[in-house]
Amino acid sequence: MLKDKIKNRQGDILFYGMTPPKAKHTKDELKSIAAKHIERIKDLDIDGLVLYDIQDESDRTDMKRPFPFMETLDPCDYAKNYLDAPLHIPVIIYKAVGKYDKDEFKEWLENRKGRDFFSVFVGAASKQTKVTIGMKEAYELKKKVNDDIILGGIMIPERHSIKRDEHLRVFSKIDNGCEFFVSQCVYDLMGAKRFLDDYLAYSKEHNKPLAPIIFTITPCGSAKTLDFMKWLGINIPEHLETRLKNSENILEDSVKLSRDIFEILYFYGKGKGIPIGCNVESVAIRKEEIDASIALLHDISKIMER
Repeated sequence: MLKDKIKNRQGDILFYGMTPPKAKHTKDELKSIAAKHIERIKDLDIDGLVLYDIQDESDRTDMKRPFPFMETLDPCDYAKNYLDAPLHIPVIIYKAVGKYDKDEFKEWLENRKGRDFFSVFVGAASKQTKVTIGMKEAYELKKKVNDDIILGGIMIPERHSIKRDEHLRVFSKIDNGCEFFVSQCVYDLMGAKRFLDDYLAYSKEHNKPLAPIIFTITPCGSAKTLDFMKWLGINIPEHLETRLKNSENILEDSVKLSRDIFEILYFYGKGKGIPIGCNVESVAIRKEEIDASIALLHDISKIMER
């Protein structure tokens, strides 16, 4: 069970991540999309399904967004109304806390009582983004209103490459109740390895237990998608970007690259005693890219010897 793995600080956790459908769809269209999602997911060997809470991140950068922002269905509503009954697997709900006011957030926490519920709180995209509640208040409300939620946090390897303090952010989040961490999509292998080194060193120095680190990997099907990843703040080293953009089959090469990156991180972390997991992300709508994400997930399962 996912809850037991998290509570026991185990590795080998495997997630499949995706975005809910666009909010513009009719109920009939949503039922049709959900049926396809269920068919895709139902037989996967995963510990949980990640559903993202999408927010407009235009405040974070002056660069033009490669794809237009479109509102998606609330991940909690999508899971509850379309996926929960047929799937019978844990769903990890991302919650962009800044999108809600205090009363809305408290009501949401109240409504999650009475069953195992997994969530990852997400902060504002930038300091310029106006929010009603911040992460600190969100953590405090969670403790007061519903401390039974099994809470995860975001880990960003790119930030560690620049500031070398991501491990401190992670331990601060652990102090605020986070029990597992899901990274932003990883293409920067060295940044992720440096994070693991500093995470372990701080743990030993301060006698603090290690929470599972779940690295996200994402197939990339086009040069424009690669540009969008960079727009989102994902660091793609120049030599890898050149390799992918010059590839005859960027999707196939990105799958191989993602698999290799995770395999290195998995055994690197495991060798140090750090619990490592993987979140295979599929945010594409093209069948070819969706199929590639499923193939990648099967490869990761084999690496973990599940």
